[in-house]
Amino acid sequence: MTVKKIAINEENEGRRIDNFLISLFNSVPKSKIYNIIRKGEVRVNSSRKKPSYKLKLNDLIRIPPNLEVSDKKPKKIESEEILKHTQNILYENENFIVANKRNDISVHGGSKQSFGLIDIFRKKYGENIDLCHRLDKSTSGCIVFAKNKKAVKHFGENLSKKCVRKVYSTILKGKLKQNISVDIPVYKNSTSNSKIASSKFILQKRLKNTSFVDVEIDTGRTHQIRIHAAKIKHPILFDQKYGDKDFDKSLKIGKYKIALHAKEISFFDLDNKKINVESKLPLEFKEMLKNLE
Repeated sequence: MTVKKIAINEENEGRRIDNFLISLFNSVPKSKIYNIIRKGEVRVNSSRKKPSYKLKLNDLIRIPPNLEVSDKKPKKIESEEILKHTQNILYENENFIVANKRNDISVHGGSKQSFGLIDIFRKKYGENIDLCHRLDKSTSGCIVFAKNKKAVKHFGENLSKKCVRKVYSTILKGKLKQNISVDIPVYKNSTSNSKIASSKFILQKRLKNTSFVDVEIDTGRTHQIRIHAAKIKHPILFDQKYGDKDFDKSLKIGKYKIALHAKEISFFDLDNKKINVESKLPLEFKEMLKNLE
């Protein structure tokens, strides 16, 4: 294995370096890619860069030997899996696909799952398919894929300009007294830098010791809504990382995956036409609501 260097062309200009490497080495776990970026093993023009660095035309990226594509054959994706995860397309045009993600699959493969949603969509639609943003494994709802590099770059610019509007439905612990806007920096872990994030919690209905809420965000930090909900002392039901497990058990409604659904997303196409897509609540979420009434 040897060090390789890749020059950035016009198609990849403006992309985040983490997203570029994830799409280039789609058989490598995402966690490994982030690890080697943070360690400085990936260099741009001989300099260390953060995962959020946006590539410039003719940037020269040093690819370390340990980022070589694995010789291990990826797990075969059966036709049943493809059908299960691609049968509910909410919107599609020549640039984008908006799918209705299930709550039982990660967007990227990893140690516990050899393939992710991106691999399934590439299997069906071709290798040019790329993710525009991410959802946690147990979060369902609207997720956007790009069909070409220009669309990926354009969506990324929408995100940077805060022109992507996302609305989530969730169920929170306790009774929310009023709508709450939260502007608290999000820390992914104790060593990372803080990132400004804003979430608006909008009460829809009060339930049994809980609240059914919509959450609007124009940023997209990792675990943003989950962290903000915990910060205001109203954690999301069945959130295994930031939630209140004892409270969840006390409700005696059974065991569910996290009560978080990406209900709506709106953004602008390459011709500046606005795209607005909605996803209905899944059956499991409706069942939780019914059990809490």
